[in-house]
Amino acid sequence: MKTILEQPIETLPVDPPEFSLVLGGALFQLYRRSHLSGAALERLYRQAILFTLVTWLPLLFLSFLDRHVIRSAGIQVPFLHDIEANVRFLVALPVLILAELGVQKRVSPLIRRFIDRRIIEVRDLPAFAAAVASAQRVRDLVAVEVVVLILVYTIGLWVWRSQIAWGDRTWYALPDKTHLHLTLAGYWYAFVSIPIFQFLLVRWYLRLAIWFRLLWQISKLHLRLSAAHPDRAGGIGFIGGGSFAFAPILFAQGALLSGFIADRVLIGKQPLMSFKLEAIGTVVFLVVVILGPLLMFTPQLASTLRKSSAEYGLMASRFVWCFEEKWMRRGDYEPEELLRNEDVRSLAEMSNVYEDVRQMRLVPFWTNDIIRLAVAVAIPLVPLSLTVLSPAELLKFVLKIAFK
Repeated sequence: MKTILEQPIETLPVDPPEFSLVLGGALFQLYRRSHLSGAALERLYRQAILFTLVTWLPLLFLSFLDRHVIRSAGIQVPFLHDIEANVRFLVALPVLILAELGVQKRVSPLIRRFIDRRIIEVRDLPAFAAAVASAQRVRDLVAVEVVVLILVYTIGLWVWRSQIAWGDRTWYALPDKTHLHLTLAGYWYAFVSIPIFQFLLVRWYLRLAIWFRLLWQISKLHLRLSAAHPDRAGGIGFIGGGSFAFAPILFAQGALLSGFIADRVLIGKQPLMSFKLEAIGTVVFLVVVILGPLLMFTPQLASTLRKSSAEYGLMASRFVWCFEEKWMRRGDYEPEELLRNEDVRSLAEMSNVYEDVRQMRLVPFWTNDIIRLAVAVAIPLVPLSLTVLSPAELLKFVLKIAFK
């Protein structure tokens, strides 16, 4: 009977499943019918433009009617001075929408690789296909998107009012001792713009939950892992590499944090360094959100490492014994003969393979994967340095580090 490595893909017991985190759901079908998206997201930019205009432009217009666009008597935070609000809708929102294209290109092929690389055992292929089908059913549930919509108009609005909204007179609200009185722009902000943004963000976290649930189900199958694989992750290092597809989502949240801090520093006159724990904590938290769930593969990787270390160790020992019996016990060979012999090269190659096995990682990602995701979150925070340094001072500081 042929092993899975010897069988062509077309002869496997199930068809290799196609998977997508973003090509499905009621909204996706609505976008297609309204020509805001194509079958392969080729018109995604239209969504980005439309939602940016719907969420930001009315705020500008209504703030103009309220005379709260720039500076106004009795208003602490005019609209164009509210960095957080402008970054939210002009930067973070379009990035969240356009991120779908990167996820489709980088994440969708990862599931196919489990089949193409024969990582799934033949006996588990039906279970593998069922897990993929289940993930896509959850993605397509109308009820899920309805629940998200309810959440943003209940919990989402409460969080915004209690934790994020300014307590002073701003372009969107004029508070008194007991209530937050919304302006014209404030009503659009609270009941249209903020919910749209929160819906897009929460839907991304829902997609992440679907993705990690699928990976968890795959991690419980019999995986054909190899400790000697060059990726030093048993052959599934592509999972960690593919996680960079979610970097735009982290960038968007880094931009939100940057806008939040900028408002508190420039308008609230709080010291920048008082937010260092929030900045560091956000970077660490978001990286853990993306890479932490991949630890679900650690038990199988650890089992593979233990088994392979013993097997390759025994093979290496037998090889060395044979080499020594053939060459070390003789004493009548010429040095030139040994240099030309394949046994010496084989011994070196065996040593390299054994070293690769010993260096196998217990997680399917590299340190570079952690760094790249951390940088994606941190990049929007860099401009905050301009609140304490002038552009010239910042340039001087960078040059000093670069040429020190």
